[in-house]
Amino acid sequence: MTATAILGLLGVAVLLVLLVAGMPIGFALGLVGLAGLAMTLGLEPAIVKSAVLLFETLTRYELGTLPLFMLMAHLCFAADASRDFFDLAARFLGHRRGGLAVASVAGCAGFGAINGSSLATTATIGLVALPEMRRRGYSDALATGSVAAGGTLGQMIPPSGALIVFGIIAEQSIGTLFTAAIVPGLTQMLSYFLVIGLLVLWKPALAPRLPRAGWAERRAALRRVLDIVALVVVVTGGIALGWVTPSEAAAVGAAGALVICAARRKLSRATLFHALEQTLKTSGLIYLVIVGALIFSAFISVTGLTDGIGRWIAELGMGPVGTMLLIAVFLLVVGSVLDGLALMLLTTPILLPLVTGLGLSPIWFGIFLVRAMEIGFVHPPIGMNLYVIQGVAPDVPLGKVFRGVLPFLAADLLHLMLLVLFPVMAMGLPHWLGK
Repeated sequence: MTATAILGLLGVAVLLVLLVAGMPIGFALGLVGLAGLAMTLGLEPAIVKSAVLLFETLTRYELGTLPLFMLMAHLCFAADASRDFFDLAARFLGHRRGGLAVASVAGCAGFGAINGSSLATTATIGLVALPEMRRRGYSDALATGSVAAGGTLGQMIPPSGALIVFGIIAEQSIGTLFTAAIVPGLTQMLSYFLVIGLLVLWKPALAPRLPRAGWAERRAALRRVLDIVALVVVVTGGIALGWVTPSEAAAVGAAGALVICAARRKLSRATLFHALEQTLKTSGLIYLVIVGALIFSAFISVTGLTDGIGRWIAELGMGPVGTMLLIAVFLLVVGSVLDGLALMLLTTPILLPLVTGLGLSPIWFGIFLVRAMEIGFVHPPIGMNLYVIQGVAPDVPLGKVFRGVLPFLAADLLHLMLLVLFPVMAMGLPHWLGK
């Protein structure tokens, strides 16, 4: 390994130390990247390179997608979308054993389709679903585990903030990433349904049966979500079919959410200002993270670290599938001590050239990486969704939350392996639609 590649490896080690020490991700990435560029290219070229990356990033048209989708999410949240999605699923499924747990996962999927954040999905659905399940006699482990796992759907089901960030960093089509995520997101949700079904079949006491809701209640619950479902279908379907670009779809989504919020009489000056404030605050933080990641990526590229790792992996002779399984193990180990966004931003500059060198699609790798990142959200000991759940239900011991999520974590690992063995899960729909 060359001296510059060793410097790149040291940069990665320093970055890990800073992240574990609690430095904000964007600052850590930018600081290490700038320092590394200064050591390899010189101080003035490093500053010029970083300034160019900053300007090019902040002036990219597609970057406007992120705040618009976030505004859409905040307005839909103000319109009680999370409660309505859970209520709909509960009315149709609650009478079945484990039905409220299934309803929680379905509610997470519905709200995730307009929110795009695992932590926000877990918190909002948790506030609605956990008290209801516990009041009806559900096991604390099943209740917390289903919501924690279901919350990760917010990162996979489009529109997804994680996929937008990956698309910008990897310079890939956000629309194609959204389309590729549809089938993995749906199969992930179905795997959680299967886990719940097997658990209640094994131990029926985990989830007692509840009275069946009448059709009048079901129709009323369905009517309450029709407007938001129509908005999601228009936004996601428009992107998948190529009728609108992701940026145009995000604008339609934000405008539609504003109309829905007003039609439901939930829109006020305070609500609008709060939504705008949260959107600007979160977008600013993510922009800082993206710029820092691109500076760090430039440093890694200059050092030739990826070439050195690529040669080492090629010498192992494991082939594409074996290599991706090895990368999956690496991501799961690192993801147990880093949060999801840090995992993505740290590994993308290193792993993306290796994956494309194996002849694999960068779009597929984006889905694979987000899927691994999702597992990090429920992977003890640092899985952030687990701590969000503990914050929502503080009387439930953290150990019980950990135990509750383990069956869902096993399903996640199996799903990730299937994604490696059958890339068509992600690439089939984009290929069929000609993307």
